[in-house]
Amino acid sequence: MISEKILLVDDDPTFQTITRSLLTDNNYEVEIADSAERAEEKLRQREFDLVLTDLVMAGKNGLAFLNFVKSWAPQTPVVMITGFASVNSAVEAMKAGAEDYLTKPCSSDELLLKIQRVLEKKKNYQELSRLRAELAEKYTFGNLIGKSANLQSIFKLIPRVAETDAAVLIQGETGTGKELVAKAIHYNSPRKDKPFISINCAALTESLLESELFGHERGAFTGAIKQKLGRFELAHQGTLFLDEVADIPLSTQAKLLRVLQEKEFERVGGTETIKVDIRVISATNKNLLDAIRAGAFREDLFYRLNVMPIVLAPLRSRVEDIPLLAQHFIEKYAARFRKTVTGLTSPALEILMRYHWPGNVRELENVMERAVIICNDASLTPDCLVYLDQEKEVGLLKEAFQKQLSEAELIRLYARMVFYEQGGNKKETCKILGINFRTLQSRLQD
Repeated sequence: MISEKILLVDDDPTFQTITRSLLTDNNYEVEIADSAERAEEKLRQREFDLVLTDLVMAGKNGLAFLNFVKSWAPQTPVVMITGFASVNSAVEAMKAGAEDYLTKPCSSDELLLKIQRVLEKKKNYQELSRLRAELAEKYTFGNLIGKSANLQSIFKLIPRVAETDAAVLIQGETGTGKELVAKAIHYNSPRKDKPFISINCAALTESLLESELFGHERGAFTGAIKQKLGRFELAHQGTLFLDEVADIPLSTQAKLLRVLQEKEFERVGGTETIKVDIRVISATNKNLLDAIRAGAFREDLFYRLNVMPIVLAPLRSRVEDIPLLAQHFIEKYAARFRKTVTGLTSPALEILMRYHWPGNVRELENVMERAVIICNDASLTPDCLVYLDQEKEVGLLKEAFQKQLSEAELIRLYARMVFYEQGGNKKETCKILGINFRTLQSRLQD
């Protein structure tokens, strides 16, 4: 267990000895400085988790030393201790950046509890900072993988959209990465430190959707045993992501329109008007203009949501992104499952490039995750891709026979067709084709 390092700054030898003994007995590593000047030297030489300093000392006093700590090591918390306590000195120290304050004489329990609370607060702050940095890195638009013209245009658009509060409508088939784009916008915006709240509008009934969006009061309906905050309240000052927005019932669409216009609403069963400051990003895999013509979607709501449209192309129309995406997922799952897979063979890539990907990027990620689990070599081979939509794959291979291919190409394609029809069973494939294992392996990899 790594001991937390405390710098004790005090010119009283008795207090130094007693406090060092107490802290050492409680698994803290302690260094002592008998003046602010010597403490500054120690801070320049190494990092400390906490500084415990007297306020009144010969030479530079504790407040002057505190100012040095805040400039040299601003993330290091400082706890002030003095035998000349006053409300004024406490307030002055806290204003100058001290984390907390103790007076002499203080009990051992009081001192240990104060140190524990300050260090715990520091750990929580560091963890929060780490998570925020991790989220920001994860959802930077540079981590949307692809070199296609469609993605390049989105890369250019995201920073422009992110700096505004304009409503965004992301359109694209299921699995194209609509939520990833929404998060990229949020985490590159001035609201990045505020909540990103999402809701799948297609997954809930009309009554449940209203309760989830707007919240409800206790007793609003059967089963409402306590007040519930809705997604609009939870997203205050942040971003609300409405996924599958085309599936919102017309009656709820009217209430949603009011929130977008007035920035206010009432909880279900309530009368209090609640004001919110949010940014709305919505997404759909349906054609909202068709829904408007069919009377299933309000035209005025469409224009409120569609201030900045973003269209994600399906993976089959941006096949140049497949190699980059596949490699990204290989590295991701090789690290997760501690596998030595580093890439994929040309025949395996051919299959990925030829496949139609009805599930888009989400399906590709699923296939690559399974392939990494199955693969025992440094590179993924066609053998590892047996969980693709085999019926569709076989159909594509059969269509190839209608093209002007060489005899060798037809032989290889026929071998692959049989291989997929047999679910990746090499023994059965060899038996049907009347060839040995080595020949089959050659035809699958050529």
